[in-house]
Amino acid sequence: MRATYLSIVVAGFTVLGSGQSWPQNDSGSPPPEKSQPSQQPPPAAPKQPAPPPSVTIIAPKEAHGVLGREVRSAANEDMGHIVDVIVDLRGAVRAAVIDFGGFLGVGVRKIVVDWSALHFGGMADKSDSITLELTREQVTAAPEYKENQSIVVLGATGSLNPLQFDR
Repeated sequence: MRATYLSIVVAGFTVLGSGQSWPQNDSGSPPPEKSQPSQQPPPAAPKQPAPPPSVTIIAPKEAHGVLGREVRSAANEDMGHIVDVIVDLRGAVRAAVIDFGGFLGVGVRKIVVDWSALHFGGMADKSDSITLELTREQVTAAPEYKENQSIVVLGATGSLNPLQFDR
């Protein structure tokens, strides 16, 4: 690159020293170059600072996570634990996926229960459970949840209806 730059400088002196005359204006200096339209976009207006985010403060006793929480029936039977939450296209919570049955991970299957069938009272501790308004027999009869297949949600009345997403 240095050699190229030097060649350009030498060529420039050669042209100037060869007796080439420049058209003169009143000041005796070469005429100003014609201005060409700018190829750069006009400078953008200064950006306004983003508005501050909204902030909500929730007291520790008012909200708790549900993933991994134990689920019990009204008769205090072990119904499994919540492993996922299903939301519709608008982001509204519709159902919970529960790992149900089995022993030490063997024979466990996932079922989906309607969110309204769950009761969250008494969740002050991580060890507190969630109550499900269904019997063990109803949950045992529910079809297994499998990803990328239609979701069948077990409702609080015990009926099995497909979860209908609004489009």
